[in-house]
Amino acid sequence: MDVLLIAGLWLDTTAWDDVVPALAAKGHRGIPVALPGQGDGNTDATLQDQLDAVLEAIDAIDATASTERPVVVGHSAACTLAWLAADARPDAIARVGLIGGFPSTAGEQYAAFFPLEGGVMAFPGWEPFAGADTADMSDDLKSRVAGSAHPVPGGVAEAVVAYRDERRHDVPVFLICPEFSPAQADEWIEAGDLPELADAKHLDLLDLDSGHWPMFTAPEALAQLIADEADEVSADAGLG
Repeated sequence: MDVLLIAGLWLDTTAWDDVVPALAAKGHRGIPVALPGQGDGNTDATLQDQLDAVLEAIDAIDATASTERPVVVGHSAACTLAWLAADARPDAIARVGLIGGFPSTAGEQYAAFFPLEGGVMAFPGWEPFAGADTADMSDDLKSRVAGSAHPVPGGVAEAVVAYRDERRHDVPVFLICPEFSPAQADEWIEAGDLPELADAKHLDLLDLDSGHWPMFTAPEALAQLIADEADEVSADAGLG
């Protein structure tokens, strides 16, 4: 099965370098999606540009006459990007996977977490992520990730999120919980803090013992969770 992989803020497709072979070993093809503005030097890129890139990847799979719809997986802020793809292509996606993040509520900004400088949101260093987010990252790994980080264009970070098709809530969702627990996620949903997930008709909460960036620190375990969900899709379709 094809699994589209969408990296979060500041990351490019190389973030999935250890996940792709782990998925392949489990019988699935991981396809990292290159996002405009994150690795190509395009500081004018918008959130719509990034969504278009994801939709192009979905449509390319459909064009191959594959017997299976893809699983679309987003990390951190890109969980919203994956959910926007489900909103735009509810009939073309088998499942949406969310890693360490949640779909934004309509009307919220995509990811305006830090001030812009020169029209872009630079990686702020590791201090804002001290604690559970980075407890499993070595100093060497932190240095490597920070050294390859790309400033996020303001047209991405400050874009206002809008949804159009309620059928997105019919798309099965799995939330991988790294630095927080499934119980915590369930509490947030019950409290009304995550309305898009509260309205999802099929939601799995999966635990992962890692920090916020498991593609670097726990790629095998992360790939296993994704593969298990992909296997269920194939089984449900009578293809596995």
